[in-house]
Amino acid sequence: MLSNAARTPGEPCNLELRMASPPSTLDELNARVIACERCSRLRAHCVQVASVRRRAYADWEYWGRPVPSFGDPRARVLVLGLAPGAHGSNRTGRPFTGDGSGDFLYPVLYEAGFASQPLAVSRDDQMKLTGLWITAVVRCAPPGNKPTPEEQRNCAPWLDEELRLLKNLRVVVCLGRIAFDGLLAWAKREGHLTSRSDYRFAHGAEYTLPGGLIVIASYHPSLQNTNTGKLTRPMFLAVFKRARHLAGMDSSTR
Repeated sequence: MLSNAARTPGEPCNLELRMASPPSTLDELNARVIACERCSRLRAHCVQVASVRRRAYADWEYWGRPVPSFGDPRARVLVLGLAPGAHGSNRTGRPFTGDGSGDFLYPVLYEAGFASQPLAVSRDDQMKLTGLWITAVVRCAPPGNKPTPEEQRNCAPWLDEELRLLKNLRVVVCLGRIAFDGLLAWAKREGHLTSRSDYRFAHGAEYTLPGGLIVIASYHPSLQNTNTGKLTRPMFLAVFKRARHLAGMDSSTR
């Protein structure tokens, strides 16, 4: 499990926060994520939301725990988001499943050839991903969709281990600035970058990190972005077609 060594609040996440015994598989990593209790504010919020449900989901048994990642362990493309939605992933237990962001994302993944179906409603809907893995910089739903910097640092070791275990990874699609910054923070922790000044977030921006990993930035498919037209379906689809091409996968779409 994560080290519980004393640390001053606000101190940057560093190597001593790595797992004492690193997981050997993505399934093992996901199991550890689900059991994580590191951030008391986030855990309390998730439990409270799961107890006081929205009327539309009154009959649901909310997941209410840290949300594990989802996809193909052989993935060449990683989708990195911000955090679970309170009544989306925190309810269903799967990334981008059961909320407006997922309703925008999965049809695009389906058209780009990564997903087996366009709709994602629950963990039992038979959705399969091919060549793609979905995760987030924070694994618990934060109040107001705003995790603190400390909470982001607490979750950082999960991403470190995930990137280590995704052996075929070539491209990371970062959904939003926080995801983009989270990936650059990983690159600095790993010694791939000494400075982040040359890497600026913009929709469609592409960078190749030292070591060869390709990064594509995208606006997040939040309702705030999609309902206002800041992010359109053609814009989003172009990102995933580009990711597929850069990952060396076939260019066919559904």
